[in-house]
Amino acid sequence: MLLDFTPVNEGKKNLHAFSEGMSVDDLKAATNASIDAILEIVKPLNDAQVLFLPNDPEADDPYAKPGEEKIGWSVAHLVVHVTASSEEAATYSSILARGIPYPSEPRLRYETEWKHVTSKAQCIQRLEESRRMRLAYLDAWPDKPNLHVQRGVSERFLEKFGPMNAPAAFLFGLKHEQGHHEQFREAARQAREASAGV
Repeated sequence: MLLDFTPVNEGKKNLHAFSEGMSVDDLKAATNASIDAILEIVKPLNDAQVLFLPNDPEADDPYAKPGEEKIGWSVAHLVVHVTASSEEAATYSSILARGIPYPSEPRLRYETEWKHVTSKAQCIQRLEESRRMRLAYLDAWPDKPNLHVQRGVSERFLEKFGPMNAPAAFLFGLKHEQGHHEQFREAARQAREASAGV
């Protein structure tokens, strides 16, 4: 079952408070639910549909390569983006859970080049690979994880999300991923309509 991040999104709870009482099994279940939800969107599509660049008037990515700042993201692009972010968060969580503080830099993030993902099969492979990796990072938590050690974050980040201990760090990636679910659905809808000539 997908986690309901509404209290966090509405500013009623920070991620640290939201994560309190969550077990490793809870985090694994939430990970599986999020990936399964994305797979439900991806699996009915064909290769051309996962590559379709949708119209997105709100597209604005200041970190994109020159010329790509305002483009809509294809389903394939979304897959590589959310998996990279969730894996990064899972990596921090495994380090923190073992009682090792981690600074804000260097970031532990790698994102597959989206233009290299050219088929539905590659999207599914990337999602299942990411599932395996994230669950493995949770398996790397000790039986009694350290919940006091935190990742170094900015004051603004701290004010918005709270202290980043192991569970909160993991959930940061999952919250980001689920925040893109609607974008996945819209990209898939436009792709289906385009291929049907609507």
